Amino acid sequence: MLEVAQDVWRYVTQMIPMGLSALVILMLLHPMRKKRLSQMNLVSSARRETALVLFVVFCAGLAALTLFPANIWSYVISFGRGWYDGVSFFSFYPTWEQTVSGLAYLPNMLTPFQEIRRALNHMSYWGLFMLLGNIIMFMPLGFFPALLWRKWRWWKSLLAGFCTSVSIEFIQFFIGRSTDIDDVILNTTGALAGFWVFCLLRGIFPNFIEKFQCQPRGGYYHG
Repeated sequence: MLEVAQDVWRYVTQMIPMGLSALVILMLLHPMRKKRLSQMNLVSSARRETALVLFVVFCAGLAALTLFPANIWSYVISFGRGWYDGVSFFSFYPTWEQTVSGLAYLPNMLTPFQEIRRALNHMSYWGLFMLLGNIIMFMPLGFFPALLWRKWRWWKSLLAGFCTSVSIEFIQFFIGRSTDIDDVILNTTGALAGFWVFCLLRGIFPNFIEKFQCQPRGGYYHG
């Protein structure tokens, strides 16, 4: 369990800088959002605002975790002196020649369930960690939109997970990160699982879930 906690924390630390940046931007936009809701005769409870903050911070952190070179913030911290020694931010990205040579591995990248089967057959810690991590990491993309916005449907969570994952995998191919169709399968499954968690909670606590969505000003719940 300690090893799992350490690996999870290592990924979380990569998400924090961008997450905090997104939090600042969201706070700056709060007056504009509040005015817009007022024009629509709607109010957003503190409970909903908290959930929205968590979702925005997570999305920004997810972008940092998947679209930046692996462990970029660790490099920035530990090699701070390197910036003065001619180390460029772009040195963490592959050259065009390296990217082109990676096309030779494209058939393997596009073979579905290859990495999933390997992880299940070998039952190695890292393989299972990445398999479950790719599912759990995308659950918020299916859960929070359903929690925050009315008339959200399962297919929207599935589509959000699929499109986000495909976009990430496409970009990762050009920044020296691993690209695999199995990640898309796992990520999409995670987004759909997040929607199922929302449905479960809504079935058990319908009144509680309702308070996370915008309410008409006259019918606002003061609690």
